[in-house]
Amino acid sequence: MARSLVNCENVTKAYGADPVLSDISLGLAAGDRVGVVGRNGAGKSTLLRILTGAEEPDSGRVTRTRDIRIGTLRQSEQYPPEQTVRERVLGGQQEHEWASQPKIREVLSSLVGGIGPDVLDRRMTSLSGGEQRRADLAALLIQDLDLLVLDEPTNHLDVAGVAWLAQYLARQRELAVLVVTHDRWLLDEVAVETWEVVDGHVERYEGGYAAFVLSKAERQRQARVVKQRRDNLLRKELAWLRRGAPARTSKPRYRVEAANELIADEPPPRNSVELLAFADSRLGKSVFELQDASLRMGEVDVLDRVSWIVGPGDRIGIVGVNGAGKTSLARVFAQEQRLDSGRLIVGKTVQTAFLSQHLEELNPTWRVLESVERVAKHVRLSGGNELSASQLCERLGFLPQTQLTPVGDLSGGERRRLQLTRLLMTGPNVLILDEPTNDYDIETLTALEDLLDSFGGTLLVISHDRYFLERVCDRQFAMLNGRVRDLPGGVSQYLSLVEDPVAVDDAPAAGVRPITDSARSRQLRKEVARAERTLEKLDQRVEKLHGQLAEHATDPERVQQLSEALSALEAEREQAEAAWFAAAEQLEE
Repeated sequence: MARSLVNCENVTKAYGADPVLSDISLGLAAGDRVGVVGRNGAGKSTLLRILTGAEEPDSGRVTRTRDIRIGTLRQSEQYPPEQTVRERVLGGQQEHEWASQPKIREVLSSLVGGIGPDVLDRRMTSLSGGEQRRADLAALLIQDLDLLVLDEPTNHLDVAGVAWLAQYLARQRELAVLVVTHDRWLLDEVAVETWEVVDGHVERYEGGYAAFVLSKAERQRQARVVKQRRDNLLRKELAWLRRGAPARTSKPRYRVEAANELIADEPPPRNSVELLAFADSRLGKSVFELQDASLRMGEVDVLDRVSWIVGPGDRIGIVGVNGAGKTSLARVFAQEQRLDSGRLIVGKTVQTAFLSQHLEELNPTWRVLESVERVAKHVRLSGGNELSASQLCERLGFLPQTQLTPVGDLSGGERRRLQLTRLLMTGPNVLILDEPTNDYDIETLTALEDLLDSFGGTLLVISHDRYFLERVCDRQFAMLNGRVRDLPGGVSQYLSLVEDPVAVDDAPAAGVRPITDSARSRQLRKEVARAERTLEKLDQRVEKLHGQLAEHATDPERVQQLSEALSALEAEREQAEAAWFAAAEQLEE
């Protein structure tokens, strides 16, 4: 039995009249891997502070094992003006002390080594947000800890950094990890249990994010008390997990097919035909065209004679290491940055909205709804759908009672949501989003994804959030060595390219389709379809047998016969399900 580390018994914590946490009882043991989710302000950070001893509960008891070693990564840190990276990460260790330890060398090489020359002697205050995050993580990971507590660890980390963190944590078998994050890919990779902080309580679910969605939906279906709007969003998320990424759904212990009743009539997340028709009608045939474009920012060649066409209805995700020039490329398309050479041709009907990483200044005395209505009172989506300013605010997490809040009272994450809401109200037909998932909780992210599903224009997204990229984009591109590379294999292909610099030169440029094994793909698609048809027929037979069992419940002999037939059928179904998983995973590769 694993050693107990922290236990909470009947813990309550309040700020003002309303409790943030109410009568919480839970615990952590050595090797536990727990993801914590919930809306912004639900009490996730408060729970972490109470578990680590940074804050005391109002009532209840928290016990920790003697001499427990806890490391905590907070959302933000304050650094002494003269503190160097060496002092932050290595403390007083001399080079001969840490250089002989493989663990420290790996962490430094993976997290700190890429920051720049003489990195250890640079001041922490001189680093970017992403570089500071890497140094803070390195300072924790080189320690021998019992419990690692991470509060939004992926903020400012690029895709490669998030992937390395997941792999590293997976190898630390005895280390207990408690992570608050909106990064659903990281939750799937790291967590074996998920805690949802909601209405002052903590609901516990087995598995990572995908398992959490399925299990929560099943609980809600049984309870029959879900509000219609949130129920629809959850069903759409389930449909995405089932249809959009087959390999992802093989990870949870819960069977995907158990959710069939919930998503049987749910259409695909996006109607591609409708969206493309809407894009064509609003955009024409041309959006952006780069012709032999070059751009240099400082010492970095962002674009080196790049030619690339972005068309109407394209939904493109852009990845790259920090400093590769992704934001500069976005600013080129937004016509905020001039090229050094070459041309950018913009379609005549293009109306661009650009969500940058920086918050624009708003009048702090305006109310939330007022600041949105000053842009427009209604916005039109595809299919003729129309939303009022208040409805759009609510879709992005501003409930009716908070729409009257002064802008000056909003948090950074809320202001970012307000910025996006105002951009959408301008009715753009081209939307450029630079790290749109920062500061959003998972519920707001799913609402944003649902909203973007109905956006019929061209979408370009820069993000380190793999789940978000896969969910809202149809194609991914990477910025590598001054070129824009097509990624038919998505983010996984990008990570392979980063690990193998030689392969970068062989990767297809933007607009160039690689040669694929189409015959093999067609065969796998047929196998997946065949397995799905088999599962559907077996489900019908299982349902029929259950009905017969209920009908003959008073006949022991008949019940015995039907039970044996049901067991055989369940075994056959498990084989068919395994065949579906195998074919789906190969198709995803």
